[in-house]
Amino acid sequence: MTTLIPFAGLSPVPWKNGGGSTTEIAIGPPDSGFEDFDWRVSLATIEKDGAFSLFPGVDRTLVLVEGHGMTLDIDGEPTLVTDADPVVAFDGSSVVQAKLARGGSTDFNAMTRSDRCYHTFGRRRLEGNSTFVARADVTVLFLAEGDTLELRNEQERIGLVRYDAVVLEGGSTWKLEAGQGMVYIVDVWYHGDEDDEEFHD
Repeated sequence: MTTLIPFAGLSPVPWKNGGGSTTEIAIGPPDSGFEDFDWRVSLATIEKDGAFSLFPGVDRTLVLVEGHGMTLDIDGEPTLVTDADPVVAFDGSSVVQAKLARGGSTDFNAMTRSDRCYHTFGRRRLEGNSTFVARADVTVLFLAEGDTLELRNEQERIGLVRYDAVVLEGGSTWKLEAGQGMVYIVDVWYHGDEDDEEFHD
C-alpha cells in the first residue's frame, strides 16, 4: 500500500541532552519503537555539539539537508559532513560525537536493524518529468529540496511538498513531475529475498 506522510502532521521529539530534536517520518513495523524496529527514517535538528545515541545492531546513514555541516568523530576517526560530501554511513554501536561547523544542522537519517534487513541510500536530482520504479521490499522517497513533487500512475496521484515522504510498494512504477528539486531514496531489503542481489546492483 502507498502511504503519504505529510511532514506538517509530524511532531519533533526533543533529545534528553537538550542538543536537538528528532522528527520520526516512517518506521517499520508501524507499531514498533526504538527497541524493536526493523527500519526507521527520520529528520533531526542538531542545535549544539554533543554525542549521538547508541543503536547496537543498527546500520545508519546520515545526510546533511540544511546548515553548514559538522565533523563527526566516529570511534575516534573524524569525518567531515558538508554540502560537498553530505552522506556518511556508520554502525549504530559506534561512539559518535558531533561538532557543528557554524550553527545548527538539519539531517536526514535512515536506520535498519542488521540482523533483519539492510538499506541502500540514493539521491536523485529532479527537473521536469521522470520515471521511478520501486524495486526494494520497502522504498521511502523523501522530498529534500524543491517546493512540490507529484507522483502518479494509473491507480494513484500523490502530491508532496518539501520534507514530505511517501512509502511505496515494491514493484510499483511511477511518473515523477517536479520543477526542480531532489529526492532521497531509502531502499530497505529484508534478508532472504532471492532478488536482493539483482536489485542492489
